[in-house]
Amino acid sequence: MTTHRLHTQHQRTFEGNRFVYPVLSRRSKGLSIGVNLNPDKICNFDCIYCQVDRRTESEVRFVESERYFSELEEMLDLCASGEIFRTAKFAETPANLQRVNDIAFSGDGEPTTYKNFDDLIERSAEIKRQHGLDQVKMVLITNATMFHRPHVQRGLEILDANQGEIWAKLDAGTEAYYRTIERTKIPFQRVLDNLLLAAQTRPIVIQSMFLKLLGQSPSAAEISAYCDRLSELVDRGGKIKLVQVYTVARKPAESIVGPLDDTEVDAIAQQVRAQTGLTAEVYYGSSDY
Repeated sequence: MTTHRLHTQHQRTFEGNRFVYPVLSRRSKGLSIGVNLNPDKICNFDCIYCQVDRRTESEVRFVESERYFSELEEMLDLCASGEIFRTAKFAETPANLQRVNDIAFSGDGEPTTYKNFDDLIERSAEIKRQHGLDQVKMVLITNATMFHRPHVQRGLEILDANQGEIWAKLDAGTEAYYRTIERTKIPFQRVLDNLLLAAQTRPIVIQSMFLKLLGQSPSAAEISAYCDRLSELVDRGGKIKLVQVYTVARKPAESIVGPLDDTEVDAIAQQVRAQTGLTAEVYYGSSDY
């Protein structure tokens, strides 16, 4: 996929906002309204490729819900009117990308750890409807570790009723590689079980980051095991609408991480298609570090 300069600018700030930020997204193929539910930068993963520098503290420690709702209202006003594409940051957005694709719940940590996740999703959906943006998707970008919690399941059901999509992380095929990349104490099996739990109810998107670590690409055995995990999800009744195979496009906090070559990304996607029968899209890296 062709990368525009704005695709590399995913700063989680916009004109003084604390929680709502617009970005031109490669995977959304248009404008994505980001929602940062973890301004404290606390996450239950510590992914080796994350661009968030967790060595410094954030000025904002928690989501002020009324301020968030106000920011979302103002942002959707800008987007519904098209005024967003006349701001300094987005004035050079190509005409074919001047569309609002989604409201994306992600940010500086895992969004489903937010204690009032279901209530916030519900109110956000109401605000979207009030702005006549029914066709704008609501995308949850998640590591799937909290899907088993009842209030998170309720939030997912609200997403389902409001043009929702789940984009769930799966970056490994084995427990050992998973722990190397995600650096978490949460068992790999919980992620796999929760992916199945979600995918048995609605089609989900799997997003998978592959990278070079200390100059080394993932092994052939690891990629084969990753494809096996995808096949197991499908064999057990999981519905996967798309696999996004991508690599590092923005400078991560860790200097030991780098992007795969385009040919390597293509090869992984082709193996996904051949080994699982699933549809796979590729997103290449950037040398603009």
